[in-house]
Amino acid sequence: MATKEEKKGKFGALRLAVSRKYIFPDRRKLMMIAGGLAALAVGAYFAIDFFLLGNRFTTTGPLSSYHATFEKDCAKCHAQFDEVSNAKCSVCHEKAGDDLGTYTFAGHYVYRSGDVSRVSTSAKKSAGLEEPCYMCHQEHLGRDAAITNVPDTRCIECHAYGSFNKKHPPFDFVAEKIPDDSTMKFTHIKHVKEVVKRENVVDIERACLYCHNPQPDGKHFDPIEFDLHCDTCHLTSSVETPALKIKSAEQSSPGVETLESIRQRRGPGTMWALYMSTSEFTVKAGGAKIVKSPIYHEDPWIMENLKMIRRTIYPDLGFADLLKTSGMPASQNVKTASLTIYNEALQTLQSYATGLRGRPEPEVRQDLAVIDSLLKIIQSRVRRASSSLRDTTFATQPAMMMNPALSMAQIEEVRAFALEIAKPCLECHIVSDAGIQRVQKNQQILNRAEFDHRAHILERRCLECHVEIPIARADGDTTAVKPSQDRAAIQNIPKIENCIDCHNPKESSNRCVTCHYFHPNKTNRSNLLLYLD
Repeated sequence: MATKEEKKGKFGALRLAVSRKYIFPDRRKLMMIAGGLAALAVGAYFAIDFFLLGNRFTTTGPLSSYHATFEKDCAKCHAQFDEVSNAKCSVCHEKAGDDLGTYTFAGHYVYRSGDVSRVSTSAKKSAGLEEPCYMCHQEHLGRDAAITNVPDTRCIECHAYGSFNKKHPPFDFVAEKIPDDSTMKFTHIKHVKEVVKRENVVDIERACLYCHNPQPDGKHFDPIEFDLHCDTCHLTSSVETPALKIKSAEQSSPGVETLESIRQRRGPGTMWALYMSTSEFTVKAGGAKIVKSPIYHEDPWIMENLKMIRRTIYPDLGFADLLKTSGMPASQNVKTASLTIYNEALQTLQSYATGLRGRPEPEVRQDLAVIDSLLKIIQSRVRRASSSLRDTTFATQPAMMMNPALSMAQIEEVRAFALEIAKPCLECHIVSDAGIQRVQKNQQILNRAEFDHRAHILERRCLECHVEIPIARADGDTTAVKPSQDRAAIQNIPKIENCIDCHNPKESSNRCVTCHYFHPNKTNRSNLLLYLD
């Protein structure tokens, strides 16, 4: 018994005997030894990594060059035991006082689409449906990784297209859903032939680039300008108006104001009348009619008389009286089009104010100070409340606005006279309700995609991709061309099959970010803030 008792331990105040095997069973010794060795190995692993290798093994990979300075300070991006939050990103990327947030989801949408209504994402944000920054911009992929080069897997979770070569929507929607500018009478083939003849060029693509001048980035083109591209042939010094009836108080029939009557009236925006030469006008028919020559593009005398005719049809034009042209520009974005018109009206008000600055009368100068103050307020409101602009503010179409004192026969007579005044303009423009229809200069269509013409022209010529308008037939081909094919109001966008020829897994990149660069441009910070409602 004594021998057995010596092998037992004692515990408690009563010193009760207990076997050591109760505490350290033989079958667990190996496990505890192995666990201890493993713990020592892990400790040694972290110690060597921390003191000798700079945390190389405890991270998932090197940071990109953009964030390389944070590599030894994980807390810069990571909250303890949590993922990277948008707030951590905002510390560096969102500047103080930037309420909208250049790099928010809303900022991304506004930058690419231009649709300010997409700023309203509060519902998504509160529901937690917005993707955090790190889900698209993945780090720890090495110094050379471009974290804005988002993998396709992130895109197709929401956009179920598969890839560019699998179920990507065709470009036919451009012609179907986005109206082109139909306010110009323009035939490409006729003009290409003329440029080839005048400039003595053999290559038709050079004739195209005579008018379509690429911007320095090689992606987009400058708007067509009359003085740069058109005045060589149009509105030359020999062009004149028909003999137009001069407005008379004794006659009820429509007529034009003479230069002298406009000078005496001194209406807003008529400073040009003080500098226009009287030699440009020839009185005929015993002083009853007048002819003007030469005619300028946006000729102020013609535009002023068209405005007077519009006032005859619509006595209460309201804000529409501030516009040179009429109608809404064709656009896929109504709000953007409305903003364009509002800014045009503001420019007219500014020109009115400029005309008043030369007036010495004290009451005029006092009114001018009030106008300047109001202009600043209006500019601020237009820019910051652009999402609520109404496209009907400048409308002149509703029949209820027509002059009730005129019969329909008289209104038609006035409209016909407006066409007579604008006869030199009708070669290219459409006139409706005594107003030249607005032309949309910038007709960029694929606003949510990037395309570099400079890179592609090395492989394909202009007319190999843009085949909707048969311009190639201008090179001696006498095959009849339908008028519906050769007109200004047509979208000459290549088919998606044309792109897939090269952009496929075996040749050029077909990833989403090849064409869709969603990340906002830092140089647009101030412009983005203008869209804050």
